Amino acid sequence: MTPYIALFTVGLVAVLAALGYMLASREKTGSPILAAMLSAAFGAYTAVTIATEGVMPVWLNHTSNLWGVQVWWDLLFALGVAVFLVLPRARAQGMNVPLWILFVAATASIGLLAMVARLFWLESRTTS
Repeated sequence: MTPYIALFTVGLVAVLAALGYMLASREKTGSPILAAMLSAAFGAYTAVTIATEGVMPVWLNHTSNLWGVQVWWDLLFALGVAVFLVLPRARAQGMNVPLWILFVAATASIGLLAMVARLFWLESRTTS
């Protein structure tokens, strides 16, 4: 097994475990600590990837063929849906939505996870 297949498999297993946890959970608010840890871990992984391979492969991956564009669009749709669902709750908690949207637009999932961590933390304070 190559390191890339191992990383792919670890990601798949982690997402399936997270989905299973979410299905089984009856919590009204998600875990701010888990979302913050995921944001930090993915941010660190991204920093290592950029330091090792640079930024240009992102452009090449998403502009070289139809599958690359399809994956790019899929990422944009997923991010758009997630932000669409999070925004009303973020506004209700008084978060600085324009600033968070800029952060999410610049960092994608890293910023979205950080935004969700903040949202969950604010919501947990109001329900306590």
